[in-house]
Amino acid sequence: MDNNLTDRSFWKSFWESRVGLIFNIKRDYIFGDILAKIIAEKGAKTAIELGGFPGYYAIYLKKYQDMDTTLLDYFIHPGLVNELLAKNGLQENDIKIIEADLFTYEPEVQYDMVLSFGLIEHFSDTKAIIENHLPFLKPGGTLFITLPNFKGINGWVQRKFDLENYNKHYIESMNPALLADYCRQLGLKDVASYYHGRFSMWLENKATQSAFAKAFVNTLWFTGKVITKFIKFESKMLSPYIVLKATR
Repeated sequence: MDNNLTDRSFWKSFWESRVGLIFNIKRDYIFGDILAKIIAEKGAKTAIELGGFPGYYAIYLKKYQDMDTTLLDYFIHPGLVNELLAKNGLQENDIKIIEADLFTYEPEVQYDMVLSFGLIEHFSDTKAIIENHLPFLKPGGTLFITLPNFKGINGWVQRKFDLENYNKHYIESMNPALLADYCRQLGLKDVASYYHGRFSMWLENKATQSAFAKAFVNTLWFTGKVITKFIKFESKMLSPYIVLKATR
């Protein structure tokens, strides 16, 4: 897809520079409660995580739901995946791995759940990237997509302190109503799209920031957490994520 805002070299550099990549994924990992509810309601047994290296959710669902899971990405570092598996008490072959280009790969099987986390916002044709999830999805299966919300405070922090990373994201995709409309245009049912989380923010390059910038961001984070103890709802200004769910 020629409207990709990133390339293989970006992701290679991104993952190789990450600190804290390997960790024990806890049961309360973000979005885990939503996934558990879908699995219980639908009886889902199989799932594929698209663009998800190093496979946090493929591993999470195998570890806690004993699902048959697959990870597909066009950049895979097998050593890192195996380290993450071992850290979570799993074996090398406990998840399937496909290293392939999502836009040229033709799936051999379909899945009860098709998942992506932080993928679609790196493409400027949002409807097209959502559509590229659908060949993997069984009729009656669940599409589950999340993306960051950079249209509120978190986005301001990104623009101010990490413009390079901000520019790798297609900000117009971060619109729950638009995402829901695209899904309906693609013939999907039971569509739900909403802001998720009361408040959070992050910087991918925090370690390289000045002492002043770190202190400012930490203070803003703390203030937001205090405020959202009293503002008990998700919102465009404060919520860090957007969730999109639909049924084929």
